[in-house]
Order: sequence, then structure tokens, then C-alpha cells
Amino acid sequence: MIDGPRLLATMDMGNTPLVVLGLYMLMLLALGVMGYLRSKTSEEDYYLAGRGQGVLVTALTIMATFFSSAAMMGIPGLIYKDGTAFLFFVLNLPVSGAIIYLLGSRIRRIGQARGYVTPGDMVADYYGGSAVLRLVVALIGFLYVIPYIVMQIKAGGYLAQRLFPDASGVVLLGQEYGAFELGAIALSILTMLYVLIGGMRSVAWTDVIQGVLLLGGMLIAGLATVMAMGGPGSYFEALKELPAEARSMPGASGIWSPWKLLTICIFASLATMIQPGQWMRYYAAKSTRTLQRSALIFALVLPGCFLFGVMVVGLGARVLYPPAMVDGTLLPHPVIGTSAGEFDQVVVAMLQEHVPLLLGAGVGAIAVSIILVAVMAASMSTADSNLHALSAVLTRDVYDRFIRPQAGERERAWFGRAVIVVATMLSLWLVNLGNSNPGFQPLALIASMMFVAIAFSCQLLPLAIDCLFVRRGTSTGAICGMVSGILVVFLFTPFPTLLLGSELTDTWTGITGRLSRLFDIGFCGLLVNAMVFAVVSRFTAPPSPERVAAFARDADPS
Repeated sequence: MIDGPRLLATMDMGNTPLVVLGLYMLMLLALGVMGYLRSKTSEEDYYLAGRGQGVLVTALTIMATFFSSAAMMGIPGLIYKDGTAFLFFVLNLPVSGAIIYLLGSRIRRIGQARGYVTPGDMVADYYGGSAVLRLVVALIGFLYVIPYIVMQIKAGGYLAQRLFPDASGVVLLGQEYGAFELGAIALSILTMLYVLIGGMRSVAWTDVIQGVLLLGGMLIAGLATVMAMGGPGSYFEALKELPAEARSMPGASGIWSPWKLLTICIFASLATMIQPGQWMRYYAAKSTRTLQRSALIFALVLPGCFLFGVMVVGLGARVLYPPAMVDGTLLPHPVIGTSAGEFDQVVVAMLQEHVPLLLGAGVGAIAVSIILVAVMAASMSTADSNLHALSAVLTRDVYDRFIRPQAGERERAWFGRAVIVVATMLSLWLVNLGNSNPGFQPLALIASMMFVAIAFSCQLLPLAIDCLFVRRGTSTGAICGMVSGILVVFLFTPFPTLLLGSELTDTWTGITGRLSRLFDIGFCGLLVNAMVFAVVSRFTAPPSPERVAAFARDADPS
């Protein structure tokens, strides 16, 4: 076994990270400008790149949007913390590919036929143009996007802390900004700029570069971990020595029951593939066949990268730097972090500790910097997609419909850009709030935010299935179901306790705590959502038969 504390003293990458990061940032800005020069003035071009994306761009932008900082930091942290129990999460990936193939193809087909841009366009149109329904769909988009942007920005702060541990802080307007704050600010501003400049075209082009980086980075990180442990044979021998709780369900923390993992793999997959950013990528694909081919690439490539990259790193770190129970709290090894909120840093720590030893100081520093840029790419590729999607949702589904219906295309474009700026600033403020207040638990772990965001997105699933396949629901049923599902998910978060106090929420907290140990929280919300949707639809007026028939003709394969 390699001595972790000794390695900490050998890690000095000089200015290499600055040079690599600088080149990467310049490349992203250049792609943003190129996207702007190629773009047209239309809203459809800004949000959907003219609906002309080919197989390579479609596949990589969907994968880059899917594999966020949660995949490169949060999930390896969970594997490091809990062991092999989380291996079954890999089932999430082929299921997601199947969703792209089945649901995505139909969404793309009807979006092309009817000129849809957002999820609300399709849902509201099918159910008769309900304004309330459109607003609730937009709310779900907001509730999904903000936590996802927050965790990407937080990842930027973690990377800066690891890359520049000795950097001195900067004082501005009486406020001191350390490496974490400066990294979060840099990632936020850069992502915001190229999304503002070039829209979907720039987002997709940067996603191609970022997708290649993150896929390659995962595999290289896995290889470095195996080699650091003496090769494949030694690696698997070492895994046999893991404690029993790290080699079985429910894991070291006792939260990964078989039913919970099963509901995560199924319903988190569904939710992730119908969130606004992915939904709009279906509209942007050049053809249905393009999207179906992209789905196959997704289902084949990502599971391999997860198993031979993310999983290998998390388990290897569990062997080299085992966490320890301190005063009843499981804490990471000091090489990884010093608090329960720092399990997320396992990939970054492993790269810094072992790649330079394998490749030498010079080449190793370059390799580490490039791979850490890949981790940043995972964050930025998801943040840009979600910022862009939120801009479309709030512009088309709120501003254009209810605030300024008479607004011209230029005014709507500026409002959409303002949404991107405000959402970035809000997310950055939440990240800094969580960093300055360690007790603010809603922002403690990247993976926790991922599951909450996905749980909100999951509430769109009954509507999507009804619109595309069943066609038995009603507008009133859809509204009641989604609101019920949102409220149930909200009860599983720490926010009710923060707002009302523990005395008023102890009963609910006990119930939700037991349920969350058994099932994915998105599934719990979805179950209530679907039941309310079905019951209310039974007693309310459905869309007209003519509307349903016309929608079916446009959505179903010819």
C-alpha cells in the first residue's frame, strides 16, 4: 500500500495547471464566438441550433450533459464512502440510453412537426394550452436546474482548492476570496459567457470537446489507480481485503438497500433523460435516426467509462485511504479531506497523489492538469446545458406567455440572456453560502443535490408517458399530480425543517427518513403524482378527441 501522507509532500505542479486551464478557457471562448458567428437571429436557432445536430454532436452533448460533476466527483465519493453497493448504479446508464431511444425519438418527432422548443410547449399544447400547466412544468424545470448548477459551481471550487492549495486569498470590497471562491467564480463566469454568446450551437460544440475530455479523463483516472496499486492482479487482491460493509449492501453508511438502488436505477434514469436540457437536445437532433444512433452510443460507451473509470477510482481509494469512524461520524482519510462533506474530492486527490509518481513530475503534472480539466469539463458541460435550458423555459413559458406576450424576438433574446446571468449569480451565492456556513446541510454533498434535483425532474414523467403513449390524462389531473409530487419531494429535503423548525417537522422527518432508506425520493414523489394524476383525470374533462388524434399522428412512428 502506498503511503498517502508521504505523497502529499511530493506534489508540486508549479504553473502547469494555470497554463492548461488558460488554454482550455481560451478554447471555450473561441468556440462561443464561432457559435455566435454561425448563428442566426431566430429564437429557434439560439435554443436549438437550427434543429440540425448530427450523430457525433448529439451523442456527445447528451453524454456531457448527463455526466456532470456528480459523475466525476459525487458518485466516486459515494463509492469511496460505501464500497461496492453502489456498483448497481451502472444499470442507470443502459436504461437511460433506452429512454433516449424510445421517448426521445417521439419527443423529437413531434417537436419537429410542431415547432416546439421547451417541454412546456409540448405538454401545454397536448392538454389544451393550459397556462397553469405550462407554469408548473416551468417550475419543475427551475427546481431541477438550480441545484444542478449549484453542484457544478461547487465542483469548480473544489478543483481550485486542490490545484492551488497554497494560493493566497484576494480581498475585494472588504470580502476575502480564497481558492474555493475564486474557482467557483471563474467557472461560473466562463460558462455564463460562452452560453450568452453563442446559445445552443456554442453549448453543443463545447460539449463535444468536454465530452471527449471527461470520457478520456475517467478512463485515465481508472488506469492510474490500478497501476498505483501494482496492476490489475494486485488491485483485485486488495479489494478482497475491504471490510465486509464495503463489499455488500447496504454499504458502510447503511443507506443503499436493494429496493432503493433499483428505484434509483429506473426512475433516476427516466428523470435525468426528461429534464429540460436533455428534452431540448431531442428537439435539436437532425433526424429521428440521428437520435436513435446517439442513444446506442450512449448506452454502450458510458457504462464502460463508469465501470473502468469512476468505479475503479472509488474502490481503489477505499483501499489506499480508508475512511474512519470518528465520534459516530464516517470521515474521509486526511489525504482525501477533513470533513464529512469532502468525500466528493476523492478523484481529484487520487489523481494528484498517484499520476505524477507513474509518469514523472513533468509529464505527470501535465497529465493531472488535463484530467482535472476533464473534471471541470464535466461540471461546465452540465452547467451550460442547464443554464441554456432554464433561459428557454423562463423566456418561452413565462415571459413570452404571461408577462410580455407582445415582446419581439430581440426583446425575448435579451430576457433569456438576463435569465442566464441571474441564475448564475443565484447559484454562485448559494454555493458561497454553503461554503461559509458548514451547517447549511442542503449544500453539503454534490451527490445529495443530484438526487434532489432528479427527484423534481421525475415529476414530469407521468405527463410525458401520457402524452406520448397512453393519452388518457387531463390537464387538471396533470396539474394536481405534478403539484402533489413536488410537495412530496420537498418533504424529503432539509428545507421544511429550516423553514418551520424541527418541532413542527419531527413527525414528517421520521417518516421520510424511513422511506428514503427504502426507496429513491423521486420514486416516492412519482408514486403519489401518478395516483393523483390518474384519479383526478378520471373525473375531469380530457383533451378533445381531435386534438388527441392529431397529436398521435405527429408523435407515433409512421
